[in-house]
Amino acid sequence: MEAAAENKEAEQEQQQLPHARKDNAPAAAEEDEADSEETERRNRDLKSGLHPLRHKLVLWYTRRTPGARSQSYEDNIKKIIDFSTVESFWVCYCHLARPSSLPSPTDLHLFKDGIRPLWEDPANQNGGKWIIRFKKAVSGRFWEDLVLVVVGDQLEYSDDVCGVVLSVRFNEDILSVWNRNASDHQAVMALRDSIKRHLKLPHSYLMEYKPHDASRRDNSSYRNTWLRG
Repeated sequence: MEAAAENKEAEQEQQQLPHARKDNAPAAAEEDEADSEETERRNRDLKSGLHPLRHKLVLWYTRRTPGARSQSYEDNIKKIIDFSTVESFWVCYCHLARPSSLPSPTDLHLFKDGIRPLWEDPANQNGGKWIIRFKKAVSGRFWEDLVLVVVGDQLEYSDDVCGVVLSVRFNEDILSVWNRNASDHQAVMALRDSIKRHLKLPHSYLMEYKPHDASRRDNSSYRNTWLRG
């Protein structure tokens, strides 16, 4: 009887395995399709004599008018342009307004294609962001350095990076780097160290980290940060 029961359990497990593979198949197929599209894009750019970036990137803009009737944050986000080659990046960047000329409050978002700069986006919802506050006199230089680092895919754990944000405020400017997984402490801390190294950040600057689920709870991007370093 025991042998028969074991055989029956084994048969049930074997029957369940195909279903498990079927459940995972759509996600795997989507990833394979995305990788294939990226490869095709890079091959097209190379054949055209261009220099393809590893990731296609999208620049977004947010401007909230003080005193105006508030719109939802998502409604305020406007796509400016996307680019996927070194050449198209420089065409875009040469015409981009510098932080010192932007009104407050304004946000510029540079994100990988397919990821919207929203806490609720599937790529962001389990992640968080490193935050650095700058005086306005120096923010433009650090923003430019950060953009070049992201475009060049130079940060450690770069697959975990979703995008970067410049937030122009009245008394300061804030840079933030968004990542996918706030619970991966090793990746979060390695990203912090990589940001410091690439920006040549002085020791006097404090970096703060905040998970997006905490931002959703207190409806704040930059208050009540959880981790400092």
